[in-house]
Amino acid sequence: SCHGAWCWRDTIPAIEALGHSARAIDLPSHGDDPTPAALVTLDLYAEAIVDAIDTPVILVGHSMAGYPITRAAQLAPEKIARLVYVCAYVPRPGKSLSDMRKMAPRQPLIEAIDRAPDGITMSLNPDKAIEKLYLDVAPETARWAVGMLGPQPLKPQDTAFDPGPALDHPRSYIICEEDNAVPAEWQEVMASDFAPGSVYRMATSHSPFLSDPAGLARLLDDIAKGA
Repeated sequence: SCHGAWCWRDTIPAIEALGHSARAIDLPSHGDDPTPAALVTLDLYAEAIVDAIDTPVILVGHSMAGYPITRAAQLAPEKIARLVYVCAYVPRPGKSLSDMRKMAPRQPLIEAIDRAPDGITMSLNPDKAIEKLYLDVAPETARWAVGMLGPQPLKPQDTAFDPGPALDHPRSYIICEEDNAVPAEWQEVMASDFAPGSVYRMATSHSPFLSDPAGLARLLDDIAKGA
């Protein structure tokens, strides 16, 4: 939510240094993408992901992006070798992301969310964003990240779907143990039915791509070698 491809700026080079090619994209209405927020849907997210893939990839989604990567695996399973959820929401049949957030034992992020009066988007309160998202990120980088945050379309988060066979797609989960946005204990629940050996842990807050990009890259390298 509220992020763009920019947040992977430090992790992409770390992945490439391990011999992989890597690319981050702006979802519709995120980062530099000009799509009006009112037009954004969960399927539009998923279609943008599928359209960006030329050859089969390991597809990584962070937080909210667990929903669109799962939907992408429904639309084009042949393009995705494995799904990787980084402290991400794993869809359940008939449950939207908003439903999943409310089902969590705690909702630490709720106090940092500012809904727009028109009901189309929400934003993260900049005064609370570091505490919730970047607590273990270097201060200068954290301040930069807060300044990059943008509005988040709400319609994709309010959309439920039945993931069906996508839940049987090869997949891995990275639990962020010090997460102040998606509680670690809720991540444990969402990852509880993943295959043995496919759940990993990082002692980071919600944004390992900025707080420990080298460590995240090494984990993704391990996952790629075992995929």
